[in-house]
Amino acid sequence: MNRLIMIKYGELSTKKDNINVFLKQLKKNIEFALKDYDVNIEFDKGRMFVETKDIDKVVERLQYVAGIHEYNIVYKMKYSEDIDELGQNVLEKVKDYEFNTFRVTTKRSNKKYPLESMEVSRIIGAIILKNTKDKKVDVHNPELNVNVEIRLNAIYYYFNSEEGLGGYPVTSAGKGLLMLSGGIDSPVAGYMAIKRGVKIEALYFESPPHTSIEAKNKVINLAKKLAIYNNDIKLHVINFTKIQEAIYRNIPHDYLITIMRRMMYRISEKIAHRNRCKILINGESIGQVASQTLSSMAVINEVVRIPVIRPLACFDKLDIIKISEKIDTYNISIEPYEDCCTIFVPKHPVINPEHDKCEEYEKLIEYEELIREAIANDEVIKISNEDNNKYSDLL
Repeated sequence: MNRLIMIKYGELSTKKDNINVFLKQLKKNIEFALKDYDVNIEFDKGRMFVETKDIDKVVERLQYVAGIHEYNIVYKMKYSEDIDELGQNVLEKVKDYEFNTFRVTTKRSNKKYPLESMEVSRIIGAIILKNTKDKKVDVHNPELNVNVEIRLNAIYYYFNSEEGLGGYPVTSAGKGLLMLSGGIDSPVAGYMAIKRGVKIEALYFESPPHTSIEAKNKVINLAKKLAIYNNDIKLHVINFTKIQEAIYRNIPHDYLITIMRRMMYRISEKIAHRNRCKILINGESIGQVASQTLSSMAVINEVVRIPVIRPLACFDKLDIIKISEKIDTYNISIEPYEDCCTIFVPKHPVINPEHDKCEEYEKLIEYEELIREAIANDEVIKISNEDNNKYSDLL
């Protein structure tokens, strides 16, 4: 009898003819996450199985792999139509758990098995009741879930389950460029994109001496957190000082943020194209600040042709904070170091900027040359889990 890990796909199972493309990418990502351990991974369209001697440590890492709906430590027995043998094997493991109520759920993908799922569950439940004291069946809210899966060449049984990240395997949807600031929202937006299968690179705008090295290190630490889910991250750092100072000197102050964001979008699009990223990703949420009203987003967005994805557009701020706490970026994000988006903020920024005024004001600065210079001096920081050796260094 073997003890191994069973992985369920969830949303991936809705894919049909091209499901193997996703499953091969998931297997590749799991192998990368488990590179420190000796593992054997096999899969079919229904399940993926991981065999290893380091089950507990492997399970810890699987919680960071997108594309996994659920994972379970399971017991495997050779295919047998002897229901009593199955029942005794289940009973042997059930005795390791403390519970008063339980439920047995059977899935029979092998339709040649002589008993139907409900009948298997009934017989195994009866064996448990007969051989344990004061236990009751509760099909609605049991303390212990007993699960049996009868497959083609083997039978698996397990108790309770662990929820995975869900979504799609990283890279299966292509690559995107995350506009990463030091705030709460953008790391969460990156995490949400990763869960949809997007392999992300990140872009940070610094403005020394107006922004500090601590602000830059804060963003690097946020990128490290995202690298846990993304496998690794290439962080592009753009010196935005000359552009930001030119905007501050020449642009009416109520339009400072609007023009600044338009410049950031222009630069982001060029960096994205250079690195074969198909989309831009940011943490904008409708109405949260002046630059995130619908009017502002429309005027800012018009300077680029690349698609812009806003995973948090309709999220409540408190919901965003909950996710940031879950992925352990919140405490980093609230460190008191200002970034480009929080310096030189006018008292009364325009909330309904006009297209014509933006174009008129932008003629006051030689922004195209400033953009070329900023991109030419792009600093690239490569953040990899391999550089950290252990996940514990990132957590």
